[in-house]
Amino acid sequence: MGDVVRFKRPKLSEKHRGKTLCSSGFHRWEIDKSQRFDVKQGKLVTTERCSRCGQKRSRSR
Repeated sequence: MGDVVRFKRPKLSEKHRGKTLCSSGFHRWEIDKSQRFDVKQGKLVTTERCSRCGQKRSRSR
């Protein structure tokens, strides 16, 4: 017979890690360097992405 493998269920704190902060509005913004120039406005635009949930925001300078 084969070995019995017990699967450990993840804790709730590990399962929802980082999601509660973003839902409360506390994102961890990092600058996304792939897109720097907005063609429609003709301005330099800083695009930021949250490292936890992936939401984007852009700021024109």
